[in-house]
Amino acid sequence: MEPVRNPYAPGAGQRPPELAGRDREIDAFEIVLERVSRGRPERSLVLTGLRGVGKTVLLNAFRSEAIGRMWGTGKIEARPDVFLRRPLAAALHMAVRELAPQHRAPDRIDDFLGTLKAFALRGDADGGGGGGARQRGTGGTSARLRDRWQPGIDVPARSGRADSGDIEIDLVELLTDAATLAVDVGTGIAVFIDEMQDLGAGDASALCAACHELSQTGAPLIVVGAGLPHLPALLSASKSYSERLFRYQRIDRLDRIAADQALVAPALREGVEYEPKALDALYECSGGYPYFVQSYGKATWDHAPRSPVTAMDVRVAAPEAEAELAVGFFGSRYERATPAEREYMRIMAQLAAASPGGAKGVKGAEGGEAPEAAEHAEASEEAASADVDAPVVTADIARALGRKPASLSPARDALIKKGLIYSGERGTVAFTVPHFGRFLRSQDH
Repeated sequence: MEPVRNPYAPGAGQRPPELAGRDREIDAFEIVLERVSRGRPERSLVLTGLRGVGKTVLLNAFRSEAIGRMWGTGKIEARPDVFLRRPLAAALHMAVRELAPQHRAPDRIDDFLGTLKAFALRGDADGGGGGGARQRGTGGTSARLRDRWQPGIDVPARSGRADSGDIEIDLVELLTDAATLAVDVGTGIAVFIDEMQDLGAGDASALCAACHELSQTGAPLIVVGAGLPHLPALLSASKSYSERLFRYQRIDRLDRIAADQALVAPALREGVEYEPKALDALYECSGGYPYFVQSYGKATWDHAPRSPVTAMDVRVAAPEAEAELAVGFFGSRYERATPAEREYMRIMAQLAAASPGGAKGVKGAEGGEAPEAAEHAEASEEAASADVDAPVVTADIARALGRKPASLSPARDALIKKGLIYSGERGTVAFTVPHFGRFLRSQDH
């Protein structure tokens, strides 16, 4: 079929043509916005899940909902080498600029911007919660550039508020003042933080403290974060009350109905239909992971000669989709690992496949004769569920490699920092990327 009309859109954070299976989360967020606007107490929100399940897309959808209600919004992406202070200042600057046209007292806006500028410029003498990169020297060109950095706020810095240098004290004061502006105009402020697991320990602790203070006063400012599955554990380690501070929502792959909707609805708008067996095969390939749904859908569209799309079209297109994923989605991550780290992950993949509930090497769309439509749909969903890499015990990895567990800690910690694996429970690790174990096992053949 004509590639120009291809409706599918695999991409990092790119909204799919049909945002299927996320109505419950969007409806819940709309309730949060309405409750906060009415002065009702409400917790901030954290989305967790593997890569490729659509956390960033959902975060952007939430932001659109907030903008539609005239809230001030700002968004940042946390990075492991950057303190929170400056990116957060930029996000709040954007949020306040959205509120400014509604505010009747420009002087109050300028006063807050002066405080915001002081907050952005004030680094911590200890290096924690400062402005720029976490790992940096104390002199030379980088220090001179850092000293000349300006936050782009066209008012003088205002001393005496949110500029103590202690990120926890400063953040509480800053967000409290920002929320006051939202009260003035009868709306709220939402700060969106993607890759939240990459916040430093000090920044995470300060953010929890600020959210705690805001929740106690009922201030109309919420934080909406998104991160990998171990994010709740990281936040809990920073503040013991964080499990009560945020509403956690686990974002998982799509069920069969939602995955079909993500494929069928955009195609129907282009006058194209799918045979039921083609949808069975696509779900078995994608496992319901939104990024994979888009990838296999795009490749299948390009290869299918006409409507309706058949299971044979999926079989022909699947190798191209898999080759593209192997280079862009899996390979780019694999290349970031050192040889020792790759060996660690290779053993992880083997053990995950062998463990109960792990991947079983399920046959893909090319396997055998299809049963009746309803039975085949159920079978494809079960096959997709089986092709999931289970968490692996770190002691088993050490045993398989003939090493002491302590000697593998550097490789494990490096892989966690690179976002390739995570530790959901003490003594276990799992891949952050769906089907990554299957990719690694394919490299062994």
